[in-house]
Parts: sequence; structure tokens; C-alpha cells
Amino acid sequence: MSPKRSSRTKTAVAPGKTAADFDVQAYLESTGIASRVVRYRTGALVFAQGEPATDVYYVQAGSIKLSVLSRIGKEAVVGLLGPGDFFGEAALAGQRVRIETASALASSRVLVIEKGLMVQLLHDQPDFSDRFIAHMLSRNIRVEADLVDQLFNSSEKRLARTLLLLARYGQAAPDRTLPKISQETLAEMIGTTRSRVNFFMNKFRKLGLIEYNGTLKINASLLSVVLHD
Repeated sequence: MSPKRSSRTKTAVAPGKTAADFDVQAYLESTGIASRVVRYRTGALVFAQGEPATDVYYVQAGSIKLSVLSRIGKEAVVGLLGPGDFFGEAALAGQRVRIETASALASSRVLVIEKGLMVQLLHDQPDFSDRFIAHMLSRNIRVEADLVDQLFNSSEKRLARTLLLLARYGQAAPDRTLPKISQETLAEMIGTTRSRVNFFMNKFRKLGLIEYNGTLKINASLLSVVLHD
């Protein structure tokens, strides 16, 4: 049975609010498509590089890894996403096949939205459209910042910045505990070796910038590494 389409519901954002304040989850539930939720176990594949691009995805819970595999078999991690993030949105721009692989870094809950329905939802609800555009702009800014980071910063700074981003530093996130992530994955993300990541992680821990206790907690003081010249 096809999901129920919205009847051009106009749920306005209150005056003084921004696109970031729009309740995406509540809106998606109001459209009747919230039942298209898929749960992924840790390590499960959401979609693979080269598969048809037919859907857009919204992370409700958990963590999703985006990676690219080169022709010689080398993998590069190009993104880690969490609750409130969209991915697979290139399908809306005419991308016919996936250029990356998406997999669950932790147990995750993901809403799958068919491409045509996503276009309809964006058309029906201006506030949802604004929220989605804000997401896209934020992703573009992040990509540019990542490029600058790779070109000009040391691997120590790149690691510190990546950990802060994964912990969503600066956002309303009282708990800065990261999902389980291997040092190999961190090395792939910042373009260095696992041994270098291990060296810097131990250094950060000794300085009290991060905490290990079965999980990894990022302290705000880690920002000093990024800001230090």
C-alpha cells in the first residue's frame, strides 16, 4: 500500500523560529509515511555503491556511515550521520546510482522516503522544504571545511575536529558520548594511519580532553586543540 500523501498541510514555524526549529519528525508522522521505518543492526547495509538511487533517507536514531570504495579497493569514509540528518538526497538531483555506500555504524532507525514522495513533501510544506535546504547548505559548508582541514591542518587537529563534529559540539546535545567507532574508521576519515590515531587518542585522554570508560566521551576542552596554532 502506498504511503498517504499530505494534503498540502501548512504547519507554520512560529515567529522568531528558524528552519532548524521545525519538527521534521512530527511533520513526517502527519503525512502518514512514518510507518516506512527500517531498523538496521550494527554493520548492516542501507545501500551499496552502484545501486539505483530511488529513495531519500532520514535518520531517526543511531549512526550511519557513508563510505566510498575506489577501483583498487581502498575505502574512504566521507561522512558519519546521526539523528535528524538526511542522506541519499542526491537522488533528487538526478543521480541514478549511488556513488557511496551507507551502513549502520550503530543500531539505527531510518525512515525511507521514495524520491517522488520526497519531492511532493517538499512542495507541500514550505517549512519542511526550508529545513531540508538548511540541511543541504550545512552539508555543503561541512564538505568545504573538511577540504580546508585536509589541506592545511595537522592530523592531530583533524582528529580533534572530527571528534567534536561527531559529538555534535555546539548543538543542544547534553550527552557527548559517541557511538562505538574504531580507530581504523577515524584514520580513514582524517587521512592518516591507525597508529597515529592511537597516539593522539592516548594523548587526548591523558590531557583529560576525552574519556574512555567502555564508551568514548568528548569534553568541550578538546576544542583547544583545534584552536591552538
